[in-house]
Amino acid sequence: MPRTPRTNRRRFLAGASAAAATAWNFTILPRHVVGGPGTVPPSERVNIAGIGVGGMGGGDVATFTKLGANVVALCDVDEERARGTFEAHPKASRYRDFRVMLDKEAKHIDACTVSTPDHTHAVAAMAAIAAGKHVYVQKPLTHTLREARTLTEAARKAGVVTQMGNQGHATEGARLTNEWIQAGLIGDVREVHTWSDRAGRLWKQGIARPEGAPPIPSTLDWNLWLGPAAERPYHPAYCPHSWRGWVDFGTGALGDMGCHIIDHPMWALSLGSPTHVESRITLDGAYREGNTRNFDSFPIAAIVTYDFPARESNGKTLPPVRMTWYEGGLMPPTPAELASTEKLPDNGVLYVGSKGKMYHSSHGGDPRLLPADLADAAKAVPRSIPRSPGHYEEWLLACKGEGKTMSNFDISGPLTETVLLGVLAMRVPGERIEWDGPNLHVRNIPDLNQHLHIDYRPF
Repeated sequence: MPRTPRTNRRRFLAGASAAAATAWNFTILPRHVVGGPGTVPPSERVNIAGIGVGGMGGGDVATFTKLGANVVALCDVDEERARGTFEAHPKASRYRDFRVMLDKEAKHIDACTVSTPDHTHAVAAMAAIAAGKHVYVQKPLTHTLREARTLTEAARKAGVVTQMGNQGHATEGARLTNEWIQAGLIGDVREVHTWSDRAGRLWKQGIARPEGAPPIPSTLDWNLWLGPAAERPYHPAYCPHSWRGWVDFGTGALGDMGCHIIDHPMWALSLGSPTHVESRITLDGAYREGNTRNFDSFPIAAIVTYDFPARESNGKTLPPVRMTWYEGGLMPPTPAELASTEKLPDNGVLYVGSKGKMYHSSHGGDPRLLPADLADAAKAVPRSIPRSPGHYEEWLLACKGEGKTMSNFDISGPLTETVLLGVLAMRVPGERIEWDGPNLHVRNIPDLNQHLHIDYRPF
């Protein structure tokens, strides 16, 4: 952020907090947290706080620590799951409630990481933005479509540095993919296939809500873990590991891996917002169509089809694109040009062009051209996209006023909207949704608009 006199900065942060609070009906935060200003010193070390520091969150904090960040506060609702991170940072203050942490540590925190389950991403990130803090948020950026739009707008108004945790956006493979496609190596691309093997492999899907009310572990604050989600009894089927498969807490395989996978065709083809989306889902071993809007867990398997219109990019008119997502063991057809000794990766993207094809794995890894002799032409394609110092490095440097993040919310917010639109389509399998992206509105199935957001539970 630009250097300004202290008084001007104080006014700016107060205005940013007010803008964030106005943009969001943030009834679950106390007034003394919303609007709490913070200062970001132009020092070599960024003082960070972690919200959700077990599992992936602990890895995020550890990575930023290795890069020179100073961890001043840690927050997690599960003391046992966060134990390793707590012990690695004995001098950091510990909290269970991120709102209390942001209130008490406001003067010491420059930036926050948010690595909670999906359903708490937005409320925690919005609280940090309202307090004038830079934010790093794990993917998907939010749990609902409305949250993605609102959080993106609030961060832009506040002027804070943002980054979403789709690490592949910083890779060499992501840049090569862009450069090769934009150089026309595979011609006009009208068809893209994306897929992931996560659904049902790392957590169960297509199951009913568990019964009973087992005792809550003494190390877990169940009320805070639920956060804005609807009240229900504690059950180990939800946390700490399997929440991604439950509609109220996660966003399934599409939300988990879509930001790593769909990111690359969205970027390389300048796709923007789709105009139509449709799903087919598998329940009880058969494809299901019709009204299944009230479901607890995500389907066993799914295919989601997105249609993107023709668009202008870099002075060129690009053709319409149909992008298909596969999950739960489903895969696109194997390209005829692929050698018999090779196979498509377990998670990845296949681009079908008028002159050839290209595929890569998740995070933009190891891009390959088909037929293989296109690789010789690829050697002559100039490097037109600046290389990244690293995904995590981008955010820390930007927090100090050096450079910018490449997966900031202005980029990752629209990406998250596209991912979550596919999740929304799973509620009405077999029905073609007409989507008004600019206005965040389903045109032809009005009942679906109620699922663009949820009513927050006070906690």
